[in-house]
Amino acid sequence: MILLTGFEPFGGETTNPSWLAAQQATILLRAQGLEAAAVEVPCVFGRSVDVLTDAMDRHRPDVVLCLGQAGGRERVSVERVAINIDDARIPDNAGRRPVDDAVVPDGPAAYFSTLPIKACREAVAALGVPVEVSQTAGTYVCNHLFYGLMHRLAGRSGTRGGFVHVPYSTEQAEANGAPGLPVGDMAAALAAIATTTARTPVDVRVSAGAEH
Repeated sequence: MILLTGFEPFGGETTNPSWLAAQQATILLRAQGLEAAAVEVPCVFGRSVDVLTDAMDRHRPDVVLCLGQAGGRERVSVERVAINIDDARIPDNAGRRPVDDAVVPDGPAAYFSTLPIKACREAVAALGVPVEVSQTAGTYVCNHLFYGLMHRLAGRSGTRGGFVHVPYSTEQAEANGAPGLPVGDMAAALAAIATTTARTPVDVRVSAGAEH
């Protein structure tokens, strides 16, 4: 079972491509004969992790892909690491704006994704979709959810998980004067990430680092 989550709109946007892409990716995966489900999570500190936890208890997935919008990025970003900090530049959808709070008090400083992030990057690149391994998921609700996911999976076997940021949709990009991608391309990338994770027990050893 593959579980995908996407966020509700935030920051004045009326749509969130992470949720649209999660829904479309689920259709693509089911067309391949795979079990898949998509769940929308609120852009709210705390509550987003609660909704994810409920969905994981309900679906008992083998792979969890949490998705978020990263307006301004040009590529699908497979995130490497979640850090134990909430530091919000803008309020969440419930008006919360934590500053320098731990996601999990007394939790480790960070968790690495358990997706084969480099193999996933190669699989998406083979589709002709712009993609990167990202070294930061920010300090907003996306990182909060990513850390919450990895904290739940820590020390457990049988389920792999991670976070993927997507750019603005094409329509959002035009409205914001920023880079964007068609939601269909995002969905194809997510389906490739999910299937690559399912068949790749050990990641490929290729460079995907950054100088800054």
